Amino acid sequence: MGSAVDMHTHSHPRRPRIAVTLGDPSGIGPELIAKLLSNPANPQRADIVLLADRVELESAVADAAGVSVLLSDGAAGPHGAQLLEDNTASEFVTQRAEVSVASGARCLHQLKRALRLVEAGEIDAILFGPLNKSSLKLAGMTEEDELRWFAKQLNFKGRTSEINIAGPLWTGRVTSHIGLEEVAERITEQSTLEAIELLHRLRWESGIASPRLGVCALNPHNGENGSFGRQEIDHIRPAVAAARERGIDVQGPFPCDTIFLKREHFDGIVTMYHDQGQIAMKLLSFDGGVTMQGGLPIPVATPAHGTAFDIAGKNLAGIASTQNAFDIAVTMAERRILKAASGQPEGVAPPLKVGSLAQSTVVEVPSCC
Repeated sequence: MGSAVDMHTHSHPRRPRIAVTLGDPSGIGPELIAKLLSNPANPQRADIVLLADRVELESAVADAAGVSVLLSDGAAGPHGAQLLEDNTASEFVTQRAEVSVASGARCLHQLKRALRLVEAGEIDAILFGPLNKSSLKLAGMTEEDELRWFAKQLNFKGRTSEINIAGPLWTGRVTSHIGLEEVAERITEQSTLEAIELLHRLRWESGIASPRLGVCALNPHNGENGSFGRQEIDHIRPAVAAARERGIDVQGPFPCDTIFLKREHFDGIVTMYHDQGQIAMKLLSFDGGVTMQGGLPIPVATPAHGTAFDIAGKNLAGIASTQNAFDIAVTMAERRILKAASGQPEGVAPPLKVGSLAQSTVVEVPSCC
């Protein structure tokens, strides 16, 4: 209990501190978080602060068939999470498997609590259970997605991108939740370069010293030398060249219908729009996928799947995506802590020497059809 996170004094480097929320109370999020907190290996890796009331945690445990959640009597530590209640659950009356104002409002309430802890310097990363966009919209969220909502709440003006993760492969986007008719006009050299730089930084923060990136074309057959559009010639290729001049190991653009066949050569792929990467990623790893709210001042991760109303409360929810999201949030928080301890500025990967990129293996990605 308490209104603030109990702080341990750690020997350097300190343990990462992770705020966890249950997600939409009408879906499978509470069950997943209960299962996550029942694994004794997780509090060994990080100090976990669960933002929920005890009645909500008890309901979550019941959904998970009575798993034993590991809680600390005080501060979060290796033996259990800290339950940080604010005794407001009764103000949000929700029903299982239903879209509602109350469910969306409860999600936003707890996420705002997590962000206040971030602003107070008490938290290094956030993990949230699956959300339902319809409930969030009913509760007053006007932004196009959670990422933009987070950025607005933090008054963050820098580059952001939803990052999708399937095993060792990460994808970032130049454009995201917009209509297809708007995509082409938003593909510029600057927007593409920013997307490349962001994915490079995030892959470094995830533990890869020298990330290898590929970039998708926008048009069929990589544009066929301008026959099907000039975005590759005028914007994407110059962005790739500029990124390589800055020391980033990136190649492309490659035809988007075949680049994922060569995915073993890349740690990350920059796509031009939402479904260009999402179709491939969900085919590769629907059950274990993770979504990262990329570019924000701290790591924010969530399972890539939704609230799964059809199985809510039935103890059928698989933990893989939630566990993967936790692992990634912890790793990225650890890397940021180490980077801060070394005196490097926030928001950038280790300094790159301009023009210093070593000759990388050239990847041949065939065009199809």
